[in-house]
Amino acid sequence: MTSATLRHSVWILRGNPLTAVAATGVLLFILVAIFGPWIVPYDPVASNVSEALLPPSAAHIAGTDQLGRDVFSRLVIAARLDLAIAVSAVGISFVIGAVVGSFCGYAGGRLDRGVGRFVDVMMAFPLFVLAMAMVAALGNRIENIVIATAIINLPFYIRFARAEVNVRRNVGWVEAARACGESHFSVVLRFLLPNILPAMAVQISLNLGWAILNAAGLSFIGLGVKPPTPEWGIMVAEGARFISTGRWWLVAFPGLALMLAVLCFNLLGDGMRDILDPRMRT
Repeated sequence: MTSATLRHSVWILRGNPLTAVAATGVLLFILVAIFGPWIVPYDPVASNVSEALLPPSAAHIAGTDQLGRDVFSRLVIAARLDLAIAVSAVGISFVIGAVVGSFCGYAGGRLDRGVGRFVDVMMAFPLFVLAMAMVAALGNRIENIVIATAIINLPFYIRFARAEVNVRRNVGWVEAARACGESHFSVVLRFLLPNILPAMAVQISLNLGWAILNAAGLSFIGLGVKPPTPEWGIMVAEGARFISTGRWWLVAFPGLALMLAVLCFNLLGDGMRDILDPRMRT
């Protein structure tokens, strides 16, 4: 990152405190995911029925669930799993979608039109329902959740890369690269693709929040991670049965963690759009 870009980023963060808060929140979630096993006070899967359904207290700051497991410990450990699923899925879809979309946008013609129609057909389906169908068919294992989430994110990156490369494929510096003997493969990977990556970073941030929500949603309806693995969607689903009995903490804390994670990634995406927008540098 150049000094000019760094100064511009600091200026944007000062003028938009929500972006600074979102960046801090994302960093906090990442640190919790990395160091979670060393900071939790209890074993997140160990049951102790004698302490079941205890409200928040000094010993259990987020209470305990129906099996006496510490809710806070499960929340912290679940952050690693949910973030890992989201990062893996978005990373796969970003790499494949950016490369495929870039080559299609550069080549144009029948290939571009064919891929464009395929993307339109995919986006015509409710994407969460499509993820449900894939996980139900493949089995509710973590790797299948990652694959399903990656597939339903692919259309966003293919469409974005196609549009951006299509605009740039005949500009002067691309013509100059071809005139210097660069192959079409090299022009796309060395010149066009790096040029559109900053703009795609915004989409990555937004999709990370959506991927977390998608993974939690699959777990909530029983098609995601299997119990007793700590996961935010599972915790909300299990706690929902006890809302009518006044055990609010079983739903409130995992729901709050899920909401804050998605909100932070979405707000960070909005801030990155301002940072990467050339018009904001004037």
